[in-house]
Amino acid sequence: MAIAFCMAITTIKSTYSLDVDSVRTLEALARRWNVSKSEVIRRALRTAAMTADDAEGEVALEALSRLQDTVRERGVDLGQWARDLKAERKAAGHRLPFRGE
Repeated sequence: MAIAFCMAITTIKSTYSLDVDSVRTLEALARRWNVSKSEVIRRALRTAAMTADDAEGEVALEALSRLQDTVRERGVDLGQWARDLKAERKAAGHRLPFRGE
């Protein structure tokens, strides 16, 4: 004998005010997709969240690309820059007093 086990899905009932065009669009999508209006809203929210995440990622990649272009254009030797930075940090560490002293 098999027993089906289903976990309950928590839902929160909310009330929102929509303009007439939004309600018509919501109802049309629910009919077209053969789902509830709540499911249409859930799908729209998931899609909007993914789109926002993608846009943030694109902005970050664009900034990285600009940085890389600038470094290339200026002929910066990143290996030397890293060595200089390490030496500066090491020298600064010797000059600064230890907090416990």
